[in-house]
Amino acid sequence: MALFRWSDRPDVFRPFEELEREMTRLQNEMSRLFGGVVGSRPFLGGVGVFPPLNVSEDADNIFVRAELPGVSPNEIDIMVEGNTLALRGERKLPEAEKEVSYHRRERDAGRFSRSLTLPTRIEADKVEASFKNGVLTIRLPKAAEARPKQIAVKVAA
Repeated sequence: MALFRWSDRPDVFRPFEELEREMTRLQNEMSRLFGGVVGSRPFLGGVGVFPPLNVSEDADNIFVRAELPGVSPNEIDIMVEGNTLALRGERKLPEAEKEVSYHRRERDAGRFSRSLTLPTRIEADKVEASFKNGVLTIRLPKAAEARPKQIAVKVAA
């Protein structure tokens, strides 16, 4: 049996330490690379998409709710073309903020656009939109052929 002095013993953890250093370096590089695009928010999980949307429906309508804090309703364009809803707009910085230096800036400004495919046909000429407390709500009435229909059962005589 060979005897080794403690200092001559092979370091079995060295490859893992090097791997950990490399992973940390890679993580720092990714944070630096994407930090300018999405700020300090997590990159995964759909965060960073603006505006965030909720889409729901009842028997007669589809509802799209978009969080648009700091956006004037006059700066929002809503288009329905076929089965696609498009939202476009701009969130502007207040005039007073243009002359300041930021220590931290997590709220973005600038133009945005989102489009989504609607789950069913709608009546485009009856679409309504309202804006309250920074939330845009769009009501899209379903087309008559897309609404659920009650079928009466006829009883044979």
